[in-house]
Amino acid sequence: MSPHPLHRPVWNALDSSWSPLAQGDSRAMRIDPRYGPFAAAADHSAAAQAALAALVPKEGEAWIVEPDPPTPPPGTRLIREAMLVQMVAEDISGDASSFASVILTEEDAAEMRALALMTKPGPFLPLTHRLGRFIGIREQGRLIAMAGERMRMPGFAEVSGVCTHPDHRGRGHARRLMQTVARTMLERGETPFLHAYAAHEATVALYRTLGFRLRAPMHMMVIAAA
Repeated sequence: MSPHPLHRPVWNALDSSWSPLAQGDSRAMRIDPRYGPFAAAADHSAAAQAALAALVPKEGEAWIVEPDPPTPPPGTRLIREAMLVQMVAEDISGDASSFASVILTEEDAAEMRALALMTKPGPFLPLTHRLGRFIGIREQGRLIAMAGERMRMPGFAEVSGVCTHPDHRGRGHARRLMQTVARTMLERGETPFLHAYAAHEATVALYRTLGFRLRAPMHMMVIAAA
């Protein structure tokens, strides 16, 4: 039986929808660092691990997301690691039909990155906003919340970049944005999935109320050049 497409999400994204942005070869790949920090080795062989190490930028990081605890390849050093939960949704609960959001475009890129750097929903590099469709909420012309898409592979799309300005939290913005983003994926025939820090129990609980269920625990490791 073939592994589930989400068993190795980074590798499978790089080998499919992210392939135009992929750097490396059959031994290891990473996404263009302008778009994100994600990288993966084909397997645990010495050749693949050496190829992965070679893709870690001299100044910067590589993020590894795997089902089994990864080990920093020779020539790299561990920056941090964490447990994640990978969640999927076959349906999305709740009604956001009266919710007014706007589709974010290239003109919004600077504001999107500023909001992401302030709230830290995950890595958001200068061109991350081009990885998929993002929507947002504006008040008095200012972007106060957003959500969008990141990894994609045949049949699956990742909800990502969900964040709200600290001054506007507690009003349900994240919930409604996620409902809209995930429903759009379902309408395209894709299953929405996401990753969250396992220790953020309140966040995981929110995702459950939207219809997401736990698919698998995942390990996240951030490495840099030694």
